[in-house]
Amino acid sequence: MDSLAQTMMRKTLKECPECTSKNIFRDVEKGETICRDCGLVIEDRMVDFSQEWRDFEEDGGASKRRTGAPTSQTQFDQGLGTEVGTTSDFYKLSSDKERDRFFRLRKWNIRISTAIERNLKVALAELKRVSSFLRLPRSVEEEAATIYRQAVQKGLVRGRSMESVIAGALYAACRRHEIPRTLDEMGEASGIEKKEIGRTYRFVTRELGINIKPSNPADYIPRFASALKLSPESQSKAVEILEMARDIELTSGRGPTGIAAAALYVSSLIHGEKRTQREVADVAGVTEVTIRNRYKELIKKLKLGKNVEKSKRR
Repeated sequence: MDSLAQTMMRKTLKECPECTSKNIFRDVEKGETICRDCGLVIEDRMVDFSQEWRDFEEDGGASKRRTGAPTSQTQFDQGLGTEVGTTSDFYKLSSDKERDRFFRLRKWNIRISTAIERNLKVALAELKRVSSFLRLPRSVEEEAATIYRQAVQKGLVRGRSMESVIAGALYAACRRHEIPRTLDEMGEASGIEKKEIGRTYRFVTRELGINIKPSNPADYIPRFASALKLSPESQSKAVEILEMARDIELTSGRGPTGIAAAALYVSSLIHGEKRTQREVADVAGVTEVTIRNRYKELIKKLKLGKNVEKSKRR
């Protein structure tokens, strides 16, 4: 409700419509407007426009809080599960019979009934581990958990290892959020071969109808440049080289990591920050042959040979 509507409401509630009394009381806790003279409830279920309470102290915070914790796809119950009692409640019980009942209730509350929930509890813990190893943001982790949950509900996990489906879901989430991670990095984090991750990723995205754009080689430049300790000028020049290569369709049909690493290698030579092909290949996770082939293509097609020769003479 905007300020104009609130102002009009205040004007209309200046007097009681029953006894025309001006002794009006607004009970904010109950959400009611009451006439103190005749007792008429003029308005109920009022909307509270006040600020939400936030308390970061351990004591007294729960009484002011009107909302609970947010839901999360990274938990098997989406964060909506309940807990029966705490350890401190156990010591408040006097008899052994009450204590046995307390532990029995806790045990049955924690127990997971369905096979899907048991699968999700183990799988989502593994997903968090791989995500933490790759230092992925929370948004990617939530997206990957959603993809895996859909795959389980559709029965796509049957006949495949849980780890490969998790790695495929994480790789798909990284692609959707434009956060560059290679299949080699996924394989290192999950312990699954990259070919298996690639097959699972293609199968899951196809069955779930997930549309993913092709990888942009420029997304890998900042991470590779940081690992190679190159200057911002070299990084900007590498992006410029990639844009020139894209305009003549030189990036089509080539691996994004290889073309990005080659552009960064050319840029480092132009700016006099020489890095060996071995160093660039190790950072990008490709072979030296790939760097050499992409380097030759960029030099020939974009006619950058003169710039590289000038830098070598300096």
